[in-house]
Amino acid sequence: QVQLVESGGGLVQPGGSLRLSCAASGSIVSIYTMAWFRQAQGNQRELVAHFSSSTGLKYAESVQGRFTFSSDNAKNTWFLQMNGLKPEDTAVYYCNAQILATRGLTNNWGQGTQVTVSS
Repeated sequence: QVQLVESGGGLVQPGGSLRLSCAASGSIVSIYTMAWFRQAQGNQRELVAHFSSSTGLKYAESVQGRFTFSSDNAKNTWFLQMNGLKPEDTAVYYCNAQILATRGLTNNWGQGTQVTVSS
């Protein structure tokens, strides 16, 4: 089985920064895609950032220039550096990955971490 464990959420003032981390573990053969999604209360889950070797790195327009995706492939870990946070960035953030595990291809979600931007 594969597990994704997130960390790094919290409460921050507008204009502040947070860094989210997502660590994948388990019977991993290869990670095909790595992504961050978010879901604000009452809204649908939306894509924030997505990376794959075939399509490259993409950001939602609302976070372009403020959020930065990075990864440490040796540790099966990826990050979301969030700068210039706005109240509208408040949401539960989820990491996601399509992973080839020993049992086959799996679509995996982290447990979610709350990000609250408020003064």
